[in-house]
Amino acid sequence: MSVLRLGTRRSQLAMTQSGHVADALRALGHEVELVEIVTEGDTNRAPLTQMGGTGVFAAALREALLRGEVDLAVHSLKDLPAADHPGLLIAAMPPREDPRDALVARDGLTLGELPAGATIGTGSPRRVAALAALGLGFEIRPLRGNVDSRLARVSDGELDAVVLASAGLRRIDRADRITEAIDPLQMLPAPGQGALAVEVRADDAATIEIVSALDDSDTRAAVTAERAVLRGLQAGCSAPVGALAEVVEDVDGSLEISLRAFVGAPDGSTDLRRSINGPIADAEQLGLSLADVLLDDGARQIIADAQERPDRQRPPGASATGGPADRTTDIDAMEREK
Repeated sequence: MSVLRLGTRRSQLAMTQSGHVADALRALGHEVELVEIVTEGDTNRAPLTQMGGTGVFAAALREALLRGEVDLAVHSLKDLPAADHPGLLIAAMPPREDPRDALVARDGLTLGELPAGATIGTGSPRRVAALAALGLGFEIRPLRGNVDSRLARVSDGELDAVVLASAGLRRIDRADRITEAIDPLQMLPAPGQGALAVEVRADDAATIEIVSALDDSDTRAAVTAERAVLRGLQAGCSAPVGALAEVVEDVDGSLEISLRAFVGAPDGSTDLRRSINGPIADAEQLGLSLADVLLDDGARQIIADAQERPDRQRPPGASATGGPADRTTDIDAMEREK
């Protein structure tokens, strides 16, 4: 077969992720050429919520793929809208990196050690909601830019901390900057966080066959359940929604999906958490079922309110006492065990 043209964004993280996929394909005996694509998310510095969410990073790659300018594209799965794209297929999800969020704070501090009023940077409505729900009185600041520019805002003293994806920091050898890998009991990651999606044209059988060799079945099952939650909620990838699925072994030795999800208000006034378990073969249906439970318990209004007022946050210096932890609508069994 001719050289595989792999479309990638130009950022350091995107190039690194694409390089990992290219190296895996080369190890299988294929020639791969990286083709750099500029996306709106790379050139527009407006908040992601104003541009339509993190899907803006994928749009240009997908257009290049459909035009036949590249044969495959690598995305951070959390940046892809939950709905399938006409004419395209996710042919592989390689083994997932650490899905957790990571805190990078001054003086090596953890979330629990940061004082009330500490400034934390994030561009994610989900992280804003999760931080507010902790009731620790943090002041949240908007954050854009590449990984190193975000880290520099802590090093330079502009912010006390930033929250980023552990996977991204690890992939570009910045894991030493992590001061705390945030427990999912405190902050559930974005659906698909830490996973990569290798997308191809749906009618390109030859490339599908090649790329499918990189697929990891456990990763696919877990992120299928997580993204089904997002789809069932009819929420975009920038909505204040978190989900994490894990493949676990049942007492009889069969594999199960353990799935948790979170929907939160940006001001911390509502912290809705639910969980579900079921057979790994039912991953998608489990996600849709959990979304139904969340909707029945008020998730639709929480998401609608967040979309109407994307800048709404906990007031700076708010006290952790009498805060959102006292108004949490529910907490799953794993939370109660903490």
